[in-house]
Amino acid sequence: MSERPRIVRGWEWARPVRPVRREVLSAAPELEEGQPPLLFVPGFGHGAWAFAEHWLGHTASRGFPAYAVSLRGHGGSGPAPEADLRAYAHDVVQAAAGLPRQAVLVGHGAGALVVAHALARYPARAAVLVAPVFGGWAGLGAALRRNPVGTLPAVFGGGLRPRRSQLFSRELPEAEARRYTARLGRAARRAQWQLLTGADPEPPVGRPPVLVLGSPDDRVVPATALTRAARRYGSAPLLFPGMGHDLMLDARWQEPIDAILDWLRKHPGRTGRP
Repeated sequence: MSERPRIVRGWEWARPVRPVRREVLSAAPELEEGQPPLLFVPGFGHGAWAFAEHWLGHTASRGFPAYAVSLRGHGGSGPAPEADLRAYAHDVVQAAAGLPRQAVLVGHGAGALVVAHALARYPARAAVLVAPVFGGWAGLGAALRRNPVGTLPAVFGGGLRPRRSQLFSRELPEAEARRYTARLGRAARRAQWQLLTGADPEPPVGRPPVLVLGSPDDRVVPATALTRAARRYGSAPLLFPGMGHDLMLDARWQEPIDAILDWLRKHPGRTGRP
């Protein structure tokens, strides 16, 4: 395995992140094509299971090794009630560093913010931000207007409770929507507060290409927020009308993951063979 550098600040040596058991699910392609591995990072309340439903297997079927990590306190990873964004980014960096080749980081929702923080410490081959939730007071205001009952408790340390209509389109069968929402957990209070107050990530190491995508009909992330996130990385967002926030679980889940993989194949100098 080739050695991959990681930037570590002095204060991080003095206050190391507490290790926890990390759940990593994976799917391997039938034939090795030399493509880079994709590491999927779920948003708050979601675990690696959210990608294992559809995207892991589909990614592998198209020749890319696929992995999904559950952030500490989520899915099958160890509990971490006092975790913060730094600890979540640490989980991503450690999971990526353990892969056989330089990885593409794919973050969804608040997991996209975690990926943005991880990019300052891990030289990713590329990154994809899916329906990114970068937080801040503007985002909090939008969330309160759209779902006051589910958002207000988070301001006082409770859990975020998104509505079914925020996560999925009407195309998704009700039974599937209920099954997915029943699996949602909650993030640590400290990390949730950092999300609400807007912890700005540092610039990425090595300036990897970054793709931002989402839906203009997302009731969690406004289209204006998608545009701002894309401009941060010098691009425009790729949009999928008619889909909810959880693009990887929604009825038309295949469209965005195919677009991601097509985009990666168009960068042969960074993401595999020409």
